[in-house]
Amino acid sequence: MALLGGKKDEAPSKPLFKREEESVSQRSGEVHTLLGKGSEFEGKLTFEGQVRIDGKFQGQIITKDVLVIGDGAKVNAEIQAGTVIINGQVEGNVKATQIIELKTPGRVKGNLETPSLSMDRGVVFEGTLKMENLGGNAASARPPPPGGESKK
Repeated sequence: MALLGGKKDEAPSKPLFKREEESVSQRSGEVHTLLGKGSEFEGKLTFEGQVRIDGKFQGQIITKDVLVIGDGAKVNAEIQAGTVIINGQVEGNVKATQIIELKTPGRVKGNLETPSLSMDRGVVFEGTLKMENLGGNAASARPPPPGGESKK
């Protein structure tokens, strides 16, 4: 007699882990990799998809996709990414080709380079900010200087 009411000789059609893998790869905008609280990693991290760091990381991070630094995370790294969302502490330079979002209670000590920046009230930022279109046409994206162009 089966405890859950199913037939005793019946096997599941797919293993549970296979179904979960398929659903993760089909969901866009969700975290593909997580370095959880209590974890520590040192080295070079390259990835595709979205990665969330809630622990400690030291080294270099390179991706064209999304990096999320969670609340409570401590990251000491040079970061190059498409989108960077910072809720925790980051020490190091951050370069994003799309946007950098600084969320409360985030703290950043380093230089930022991005075409677009979003910063919540209460964020601590110590460094320099360089904003330009990193997609290639930076010169044509800039407005003319005040007072128009002067030719000498």
